[in-house]
Amino acid sequence: MKKKLVVFTGAGISAESGLKTFRGDDGLWEGYRVQDVATPDAWRRDQKMVLDFYNIRRKQCLSAEPNLAHKILVDLEEIYDVHIITQNVDDLHERAGSTQVLHLHGELIKAQSTLNPRFVYGMETDEINVGDTCELGSQLRPYIVWFGEAVPNLEKAAVITQEADIFVVVGTSLQVYPAANLVQETSDSCQLYLVDPNAAEIRVSSKVTKIAESATVGMQELRSLLSE
Repeated sequence: MKKKLVVFTGAGISAESGLKTFRGDDGLWEGYRVQDVATPDAWRRDQKMVLDFYNIRRKQCLSAEPNLAHKILVDLEEIYDVHIITQNVDDLHERAGSTQVLHLHGELIKAQSTLNPRFVYGMETDEINVGDTCELGSQLRPYIVWFGEAVPNLEKAAVITQEADIFVVVGTSLQVYPAANLVQETSDSCQLYLVDPNAAEIRVSSKVTKIAESATVGMQELRSLLSE
C-alpha cells in the first residue's frame, strides 16, 4: 500500500505560473481592495464590481499554464497516494494531471447560485455577468469562499490531513485561517515539510523540515528526498 502524501498548497505555487499572489505589497489585489471584491458585503453593494474582478482573474487563470512544481506533484502519484488540499482557486493542479484535489476557497472556473449554494455549475464562458441566472432564477456569483464565509471543505481537509504519513506545505505562509490550522491536525508520526522562500521566518513546529526555496526549486529538492 502506498503511503499517503498530503500536500497543502498556497498562492506561491501558482505565482510561478504568472498568477499574482493573494496580496501585493501595496495592499491591493489586481488594483482592488480586498474588502471591495471578496466579501459578502461587497457583493451586496456592487455585484458588477465583484463580477468584473473575478472575470479578470478567471481570464488570467485560463491563460496560465501549470509549472514544474505542479507537475512534480503529479509524478509523485507513481510512488505515493497523493492528496492535494489547496487554498488556490485556479485549476492548475487539475490541468497538470493531479487526480485528488480539494479546494478550500472555491474554484474560479465554476459559478454558484446566490439563492442556494448547493447549485454549482461548470462555466462554458470565461465571464459571469449581471443578469446571468441559475435554474432557480437567481443571479449567479463566483464559486468562491469570501472573507466572512464558512469554509465548507475544511472538515474534509482535516480528515485527509489526520491520515497523512507525510504532510507538505508549499507556497503559503500559513497566515490565512482557519486553513492554516491544518498542520495541527497531523499525527505525531507524520513527516512534515515546508517549501517556501521565506521558510526560515515562518513559525512552525521544530519537527518541520524547511526548504527555503521557490515552489519549483523546492519541489525538485523535495522530490529527491521523497524518492530515496
